[in-house]
Amino acid sequence: MNALVVCPECGHEWVPAEAGAEAGGLAAERIVKDAVGNVLRDGDTVVVVKALKVKGSSSGIKAGTKVRNIRLVDGVDGHDIDCRVDGFGAMQLKSSVVKKA
Repeated sequence: MNALVVCPECGHEWVPAEAGAEAGGLAAERIVKDAVGNVLRDGDTVVVVKALKVKGSSSGIKAGTKVRNIRLVDGVDGHDIDCRVDGFGAMQLKSSVVKKA
């Protein structure tokens, strides 16, 4: 599947790596913190802390939107959270725009 992933904050587009499962050990060793300094882990629920524009969509992601079951990845340009946002689909977010719920 050649689906593009889009950052709602900066509009950066890329094809996700097929070998995302291989980097699982690296994500566990790396410490990822949210906007207020809480440590994030795979499977956490987070809340978006600022409104994000989504390229190609008439509406963006509103502040306060809950995102469940996140996965930490070594992303492009600092996008270190892989998730599925209701109404928008799969995307990657920066940890600086979310806080742990």
